[in-house]
Amino acid sequence: MAIAEGILHYFSGPALWHPILQSDSVLKSNLSYSGFLTCTKNLKGSRGKRNLLKFDSCYRRINYVPPWRSSRAKRLGCLSSDGLNGPLYSSGDDEFKPNSNDVNANLHVNEVISSEKLAAAAAKSEKALRVNADSIEDEAWELLRESIVYYCGSPVGTIAANDPTSTSILNYDQVFIRDFVPSAMAFLLKGEYEIVRNFILHTLQLQSWEKTMDCHSPGQGLMPASFKVRTIALDSDDSATEEVLDPDFGEAAIGRVAPVDSGLWWIIMLRAYGKCTGDLSVQERIDVQTGMKMILKLCLADGFDMFPTLLVTDGSCMIDRRMGIHGHPLEIQALFYSALLCAREMLTTEDGSDEIIRALNSRLFALSFHIREYYWIDMRKLNEIYRYKTEEYSFDAVNKFNIYPEQIPPWLAEWMPEIGGYLIGNLQPAHMDFRFFSLGNFWSIVSNLATPTQSHAILDFVEAKWADLVADMPFKICYPALEDQEWRIVTGGDPKNTPWSYHNAGSWPTLLWQLTVACIKMNRPEIAEKAVKIAEQRLSRDRWPEYYDTKGARFIGKQARMFQTWSIAGYLVAKLLLAQPQKAKILINEEDLDLVNAFSSISANSRSRKRSRKGHKRSYIV
Repeated sequence: MAIAEGILHYFSGPALWHPILQSDSVLKSNLSYSGFLTCTKNLKGSRGKRNLLKFDSCYRRINYVPPWRSSRAKRLGCLSSDGLNGPLYSSGDDEFKPNSNDVNANLHVNEVISSEKLAAAAAKSEKALRVNADSIEDEAWELLRESIVYYCGSPVGTIAANDPTSTSILNYDQVFIRDFVPSAMAFLLKGEYEIVRNFILHTLQLQSWEKTMDCHSPGQGLMPASFKVRTIALDSDDSATEEVLDPDFGEAAIGRVAPVDSGLWWIIMLRAYGKCTGDLSVQERIDVQTGMKMILKLCLADGFDMFPTLLVTDGSCMIDRRMGIHGHPLEIQALFYSALLCAREMLTTEDGSDEIIRALNSRLFALSFHIREYYWIDMRKLNEIYRYKTEEYSFDAVNKFNIYPEQIPPWLAEWMPEIGGYLIGNLQPAHMDFRFFSLGNFWSIVSNLATPTQSHAILDFVEAKWADLVADMPFKICYPALEDQEWRIVTGGDPKNTPWSYHNAGSWPTLLWQLTVACIKMNRPEIAEKAVKIAEQRLSRDRWPEYYDTKGARFIGKQARMFQTWSIAGYLVAKLLLAQPQKAKILINEEDLDLVNAFSSISANSRSRKRSRKGHKRSYIV
């Protein structure tokens, strides 16, 4: 393979394919960058002008300059395809001469190489690729650092994927808020705080950008899904350039869906930064407090919904394509609950905060009870639903959402173990989504949205269904897959979300870190350790894919990007936390005694409550 790639690079001159070889120490002398001649921090300007910009060279698509096209490369010598055997050409005054010591140099003089030499060269190349990676963790750290994006000379995030073999970049060369979270946790746990601080403050600046799609502007508190560092020429001087941050609030995303989870993850990250560094000055800044309040006001705004859960469209979270999660998906509710608790810790007692805190506390009480009571499913609850009476018109109705027993899917009756349970994926009038969604369940444990008993039961369920949820690679994003006619109706026949692929029950290595935090919180780290050991057998060998396909996660995803940053970071965070489990506290929300007392009060009064014109301004079905 290495020889074939060497031939390809010789004739086409593309970027060197392996990220390890793209480090500054190896390639700095042989690369041509689209230069950043000047740098300003001006985030203002015409929105229309920015939409016409084209970024010449993202941080991981570096152009290789062949020696016969660059005098600078001629002076310094060029690396061979494996990058570690020495100069491919020795430099002279008039011509380049092949280096006889390099096995790949012979190809450039049309020498016939035997199959034995090809095999030896391939083995040498594979060994060379490991020179700078003494272990999987070392390799992961090197890859993570090489995914860093810089703005005005400072690190501001990591790109979504660094796959130089991909012919279609799409938006994988951008910095996503949700994708950066595991990267941020890895850097915090490693004691590298600057990049996280810069990310928090720069994304906060982007929150105030004008956001418009088809003449409509969403709420001011919306955080971008992603941003990109672009280099543009200054109007006053064609030879000078400046860097700008170009955010995407969903107006350019596939499906044009607003990223509801971005603001929630931003609040969670802000709290983690303060707890890990001990530096509370960032969260106490006026602009940060204002930004946090804007996110909360957007989430806590009154609407037509009678439920305390957050109402969202399909594709508004990690599952960002049509997968039938519109309504009140568990993932959003778990992040919402966690963000509310984090914000309550960080909000300063100033003018304007009291009203938000009151609304926040009211929502916490109702949301927690609602999820714990109505989203929970185990064998006992399943049998209760099976015997539900329908069409109950009463304040004392047991089947409040008019769920028909016929909605229980056949697979669930066979799949549900006697021990354990989980929180279902969604709940709406006359509809329960019984699929198991991993992130929502894991973060319900982390945030204490699930009770301690429920949290242990979720982990019991994971252990009982290990062969289905983990198999050859952790972890299924959801289970089971939508298939046949159901897949066609729910996804619209999405060719990327085919059964057991991508969001439709594909296996995502990045979920390792959420699983690890949940296991540490419940003092059951051995579950996460087992999953990490399984992942270590393939991740590096498979070049850190975005996701895996098939029911048993046997295949690398058919459209998966290689060197996916959050696959790399998720593994690193899991390893760091398992080595130092006490550090998981930066992400864990502890049980609130006020909430516990409120739950007992709600449980006692919910069934005997009567209609009244007096009372709270806002009420929810709990």
